[in-house]
Amino acid sequence: MRTQRLVARLYLLLMFPADIIGLWWAVGSPLIVDSNTICKNTKLLAGRQKTICKHEPEVVAEVARGARVALLECQYQFRNRRWNCTSASRSLSRILKTKNLRSFTPFTAAGVVYVVTQACSMGTLPQCTCEHPARDKSSDGEWEWGGCGDNVEYGYRKSRDFMDARKRKRKGDLTTKIQLHNNEAGRLAVKSFMRQECKCHGLSGSCTLKTCWKKMPPLREVGIRLKETFDGAIRVIISNDGKYIIPEGITIKPPSKQDLVYSDPSPDFCKKNRAVGSLGTKGRECESNSLGVGGCDLLCCGRGYSKTLLAFRENCKCRFLWCCEVICDTCERTKVVHTCL
Repeated sequence: MRTQRLVARLYLLLMFPADIIGLWWAVGSPLIVDSNTICKNTKLLAGRQKTICKHEPEVVAEVARGARVALLECQYQFRNRRWNCTSASRSLSRILKTKNLRSFTPFTAAGVVYVVTQACSMGTLPQCTCEHPARDKSSDGEWEWGGCGDNVEYGYRKSRDFMDARKRKRKGDLTTKIQLHNNEAGRLAVKSFMRQECKCHGLSGSCTLKTCWKKMPPLREVGIRLKETFDGAIRVIISNDGKYIIPEGITIKPPSKQDLVYSDPSPDFCKKNRAVGSLGTKGRECESNSLGVGGCDLLCCGRGYSKTLLAFRENCKCRFLWCCEVICDTCERTKVVHTCL
């Protein structure tokens, strides 16, 4: 239930500007993000969002699912960080410009691309089909395009139409420029890393001809790429003419389309602070023998940690019996858990 509430809060924050978030808090945020919830109040929608809600409700359902998938992937990638892609605050808009929250938006944009494209390939979206690229003339007849390629262009377009619709109407301010930039970086983390998969055809397993198609990278790979880009995110300011974002430091190269950017530093997230949306790290599990990310020294912010011995049971000494039966003993194990104070 808590995760569902968080999905709803983050999704509404990413889809709509901060000045209308208060309305959702006043009426109570929905527990589950679905197409009916998103499209219920057309006054909160803009441009292409209205069109998609009216004519393609099944796409909106996949958009919502993409947001949920993105949240879970973000939480996995940042599971050992002080900020683990969660927040306890209604005031998320206050830190939307920080490195952490601003860098969550590309996860959502990528998640929407991924899930919509996947639904297209599975045939659950009647308005799109598999991708069928033109035959590659340089293949020399050794392979040809075929099969059901992932139509990433469709997923990319729907993610852009829905995620960027309202922000494009306000694209003159720094916050909007950063969000649009990071949304695009998230989409490119999928689109720019499409891979080619092939299947052999021929008698007796020979490979006289290969049929090939385009396939998205694994979602976990996309998440790893975004986390690595997050670690190298570039702090930016707006140019004097107000048209561009530029690095804050004159010696830093301008961000590419695949770089992540932010304008304000994040809080340290060590202590619970509703004003900045921090849950704090008290009660988080840590690794006592690690000096890096996830280690108790860093994760517990120098407050120390407790040790708890947990007992549990698991299958062990498994044997295979002819035919088709596996028998295991039950062994008792213990595990030391370290928890931040």
